[in-house]
Amino acid sequence: MGNTANTVTPGSAFAADATAAVAADDTAAVAAAVAADDTAAVAAASPVRSASPVRKARIVLIGTGGRSEMYIRAILGKHSDTAELVAFSDVNPGRVEFYQKLIQELGAAGPVASFDPADLTAFIRDNDIDRVVVTTPDYTHADYIVEGLEAGADVVVEKPLTIDAEGCRRITRAVAETGRNVVVTFNYRYSPRNSALKEIIQSGVIGKVTSIDFSWVLDTVHGADYFRRWHREKKNSGGLLIHKASHHFDLVNWWINDVPERVFASGGLKFYGDRNAAERGLGPRPERGTPDAGTGTAARDPFALDLREDERLKALFLDNEHFDGYRRDQDVFTAGITIEDNLALVVEYYGGPRLSYSLNAHSPWEGYRVAVNGTEGRAELEVVERAAVVHSTDKKTVVDPSATPVEEDDAVRRNGERLVVQRHWEAAYEVPIVNGEGGHGGGDELLLSDLFNGPGDDPLGRPSGYLDGLRSVSVGIAGNASLESGLPVSTADLELGADLRRGA
Repeated sequence: MGNTANTVTPGSAFAADATAAVAADDTAAVAAAVAADDTAAVAAASPVRSASPVRKARIVLIGTGGRSEMYIRAILGKHSDTAELVAFSDVNPGRVEFYQKLIQELGAAGPVASFDPADLTAFIRDNDIDRVVVTTPDYTHADYIVEGLEAGADVVVEKPLTIDAEGCRRITRAVAETGRNVVVTFNYRYSPRNSALKEIIQSGVIGKVTSIDFSWVLDTVHGADYFRRWHREKKNSGGLLIHKASHHFDLVNWWINDVPERVFASGGLKFYGDRNAAERGLGPRPERGTPDAGTGTAARDPFALDLREDERLKALFLDNEHFDGYRRDQDVFTAGITIEDNLALVVEYYGGPRLSYSLNAHSPWEGYRVAVNGTEGRAELEVVERAAVVHSTDKKTVVDPSATPVEEDDAVRRNGERLVVQRHWEAAYEVPIVNGEGGHGGGDELLLSDLFNGPGDDPLGRPSGYLDGLRSVSVGIAGNASLESGLPVSTADLELGADLRRGA
């Protein structure tokens, strides 16, 4: 069934009863099986108590920013028969109140409980919590994952797993010591176009993979957004190599079923930031988009984000600044940005393939191109998520076109996707891609179904666990180290606490 060992439980990651629970006597056996990436051993070490009635998984959610809404809607909606939202928590009480109102709108009988994040351990133990869903800023992931595991719950975490090697080591130790389960939600695996490429590679039609060329471009709306939020400081996000590209590295690891061995990286801040603005003669800049939007410079500035123009952003962030001082709309050309906007990597894999990867965060269009070379042919996937950024006065500009599909007028470049396969000595042919409803071509719905109902027998091995999370961030962590040293960095030298090789 592909590489699904990291999910630990042979059934649902959220499956409601104690089928995912591990008896105390079996903890060591499960931990050893997880470390060995051994599906059969995990299944054997995890008893399934099928005789007891299925009950809903009791869930708490940590972090009430933008990503939490998907889980809240899923738990109170389509997956209410398998999951129960017991409580949520955030350091900002205003955002907690925002989601309390949403819960009422979704038809809940009353508000759910809320608690201080500092009380997570006590809340888990006092309320028989099964799962913790973590949707907080990246630098906090390791703390909440470890605390949740040690308190006796399994954890579901938004990518990335964590941002540095020490965080990886802490999580690895906690998994080994507790025998609990960590799922990293790599929703890009579930996007039909990415699954279609996986099927082509897995079928062997292009032979053994020898190299991959992968280029991802973020446009001046979506790309810019990383430079106005907390992500703009590497201490918070690990930079785009961790926060954004961990998605991309996971795709490659999954596509070719291999593990990164050595990384060389080059890159820098070439477009955003105060120095680049000064070099291009942009003149004085406002500190943020909202106060000056509508008058003066910001009214004519496409890089300014006026939070008042988006009801949701205003309610979540602008209206709640007084609680924590967090500004969601910082100017992208001010000082204090410590992440890169242009990156290039060469990644060597244990099985022999080489990855050439690039990321640009100020492109006029958004999407990606992947070419996979094999001993018997080549597969090419091209995706245009937004053909052009065309501002208008009668509609809101969507920040992330992969999550919210958009249509823009461009006579040359068209939104869409195309997967082409060509074997040696043969004509090329196009592989049809069938999309579903919702974000990421319906991929989000597939991911949520796997989380709440169990993945079943997935021949593509899309469910992902903490070892997949380790493998994806290992590229970014090694890449950041390479940026500092100017030298290639081995992932083994990072000492992340686990052997990343499959079956090791």
